[in-house]
Amino acid sequence: MGILNKITGFFINLFIFSWDFWLLIFNLLTPSLKPGHVVPSHAAGHNLTWPEYIPPKEGDSRSACPMLNALANHGILPHDGRNITFKELNTKVRQTFNFAPSFCFFVPKFSADFLNRSYWTGRFDLEELSLHNAIEHDASLTRQDAALVPDQGKPDQGLVDSLLKEATGHTADGKPLLTIPDLSRALSKRRIDARKTNQAYTESLFHNIFGSSNSSTMLTIFGGRLADLEPMLKEERFAEHWEPRVLSRFGLTMAKFNFTVLPVERGVKTKTA
Repeated sequence: MGILNKITGFFINLFIFSWDFWLLIFNLLTPSLKPGHVVPSHAAGHNLTWPEYIPPKEGDSRSACPMLNALANHGILPHDGRNITFKELNTKVRQTFNFAPSFCFFVPKFSADFLNRSYWTGRFDLEELSLHNAIEHDASLTRQDAALVPDQGKPDQGLVDSLLKEATGHTADGKPLLTIPDLSRALSKRRIDARKTNQAYTESLFHNIFGSSNSSTMLTIFGGRLADLEPMLKEERFAEHWEPRVLSRFGLTMAKFNFTVLPVERGVKTKTA
């Protein structure tokens, strides 16, 4: 059964990456979406109007991911963060953040696999996605390491403040902006500090790339704009009139995303930071 699962997984991933490549090509050949019209008309957040933000209450389930928590805080996913299907996660992330369909299938499928559940029929609570060293990892830019703070459902305000202070870029109208070098520098400092403060610290190339991927959503989906990132990272809510900065008609593909992720990770210098 193990060999069969590996063979099946290989062909599923081959399909996903081929699908993703063609979506990249279609994005190049088709006109972009117009600003103000990125979220589909039938989805929450269309016309730059988001459902009411309600902070989590005691007993609600939250993950280590601010974006997923924001979906629950705004009621786009169940507000209690529980009993969510992987297919529902796919749809809501796609509609809200304009990730490509290939991207939105790959990550929930990966999550279902590490939770030993079926993507097609399984359900989960948001906190389960914080399984250590699956998607959640040490040296996060918004959370203390799980060995130090087991509850990964809330952001560490000090870490978020430190991250936002790294911004050196500016928008055309002079507002602060995070850049690729800013994120590389923030990750460098965070990994060095985590190694010093967490005796159980673990690090691998996979988790470093995942950390750079998580960080790179700030540059792609949020365009690096601090005005949008601050409420997302500190309160896990959408800024008023926010919409994704990715205007590609078929969404942000994994292939296109890597043009941001890889430069961010290459810029991390843990020996010289």
